[in-house]
Amino acid sequence: MCGIIGYAGGGRNQEVLDVLLTGLSGLEYRGYDSAGIALADEAVSVYKREGELENLEALLKETDVPSTPVGIGHTRWSTHGPPSDRNAHPHTDDGATVAVVHNGIIENYERLREELSELGCTFESDTDTEVVPHLIRHYVDEGLDEEGAFRKAVSKLEGSYAIAAVFRGSETIYATRQDSPLVLGLGEGGNYLASDVPAFIQYTDRVIYLEDGQFAVLTDDEITVTDGDGQVLEPPVKRIEWDAEDAGKSGYDHYMLKEINEQPRSLRQCLRGRVDELEGDVTTEELDELPEPARVQFVACGTSYHAALYGELTLRERGVKAQTFMASEYDRASVPIDDETLVIGVTQSGETADTLRALRQAERAGATTLAVTNVVGSSASRECDYTMYIRAGPEIGVAATKTFASQQTALTLLADAIRDAEHRELLGALRDLPDHVQSILDGSNAREIAAEYENAGAYFFIGRGYNYPVALEGALKMKEITYKHAEGFAAGELKHGPLALVTEETPIFAVVTGDDERATKTIGNVKEVEARGAPVVAVTDGQSDVERYADHVLSVPETHDRVGPILANVQLQLVSYWLANRLDRSIDKPRNLAKSVTVE
Repeated sequence: MCGIIGYAGGGRNQEVLDVLLTGLSGLEYRGYDSAGIALADEAVSVYKREGELENLEALLKETDVPSTPVGIGHTRWSTHGPPSDRNAHPHTDDGATVAVVHNGIIENYERLREELSELGCTFESDTDTEVVPHLIRHYVDEGLDEEGAFRKAVSKLEGSYAIAAVFRGSETIYATRQDSPLVLGLGEGGNYLASDVPAFIQYTDRVIYLEDGQFAVLTDDEITVTDGDGQVLEPPVKRIEWDAEDAGKSGYDHYMLKEINEQPRSLRQCLRGRVDELEGDVTTEELDELPEPARVQFVACGTSYHAALYGELTLRERGVKAQTFMASEYDRASVPIDDETLVIGVTQSGETADTLRALRQAERAGATTLAVTNVVGSSASRECDYTMYIRAGPEIGVAATKTFASQQTALTLLADAIRDAEHRELLGALRDLPDHVQSILDGSNAREIAAEYENAGAYFFIGRGYNYPVALEGALKMKEITYKHAEGFAAGELKHGPLALVTEETPIFAVVTGDDERATKTIGNVKEVEARGAPVVAVTDGQSDVERYADHVLSVPETHDRVGPILANVQLQLVSYWLANRLDRSIDKPRNLAKSVTVE
């Protein structure tokens, strides 16, 4: 949520403006409701608009925009004050001597605002952010230089933040972070900062990940990173292994459809070098030193929570005590944690605020921590004792798709790293997984089924065992991108209340793979809803006879019982996508949602 872009380019031409607009476009996937930029030279010029980036671009086309050597930009996701032009970032002090963009929440802003108002500062917005430029200006007026004023202002803030500031008459950007991501880009003839790499990946692949409490000073030819005491640091420079083309749509109408179709490649990347079917081995070198824990606790949010539920089942099947918590509900005061506990944070971005908070609590309690994440250099990967990357590649669509499949697959491999077991049949299924996903993509009838049930009042998703997390995820995708009411249930729970909501206008998506007792019992639940007149869509590998009771079938290849749910999820992704497409929804940027949730 929210996005920051900054560029110190040196020259006075359109380059700075072009970089900022390109960067804001590259951050749209994070979710936002307004956008703005500040250009600094002999004056600080601010341009901002509520709504889509195109509204800001229209304003700039109508305006004589100066060419400047430095600038910052922002896409805002509202927390304090509704979406509006005046609440959009950047914000300035009364005299527009300094402009600031900010991600996060300043928890003590009300007290600071009262103090600054008493000093004569006038506030124009409802935001917590606006206290920052006023604080900076206050300390400049007290005689501090730009960097000193910036540092002292930041020292007064409580909460989470990534902040960037530019000054009138200066060609420098000042930045810092605390519990909110900020990455620096080293370019040729200019330097960049952003919330995430896609903002500047077309300009440079050399990056520095700023740590909490560190400060950065950017000019066109230098980036200086210091600690809270002002000591100069030498942080490592990393190279990004993907490029701007990987983060583009590649001819697809939506990022989501592209990323659904990228799943065969993402799964191959996740499995590469980790599975040796001939030897019957799983190799996870990054976890070689991981001690076998007495218990495992997963912490996660949203789609990652559903993947964690799947991971919990894989461990419990192997006799490992495992439990999954919504990260926002995780509290070490009520959860037993000790040095024999392994706490696994499942987070696509590695920056999810609730998950990071839970991991930090676990660390303080003496637990071993492990991040299962997609983003190299993310906060979770840097802070945890161990990291397992899912290797899905960049995911731009807000609704997670390929990362969920890769999380499920990585957690299957993780179970082996924690407790080895005989699994040749499973390894063979993992080997075939990318091709099986491709066969679904090539032959799915999800588009036709979406058309059949476009006008339904609600959608229910049911499953048992490994299919239960997939039912939850199927419902979440339907909610996220179609804005239709959808719920996922453990199939056996239907008769304990939700069955009261089942009507002839309530399609039931039943995930039934394999032919074991769970499949048989789920078929019984299908019969229950069929008797109430509800249409049934069976997502199945054909091993059971659920097709007999279904109005429609979404087929998946027959495979191992732990891998079948990964395939079933692909069909449900496609149903949600095609239904949202028919309803003309904003598929890649659903209303009110953000890709990376960096506030609690």
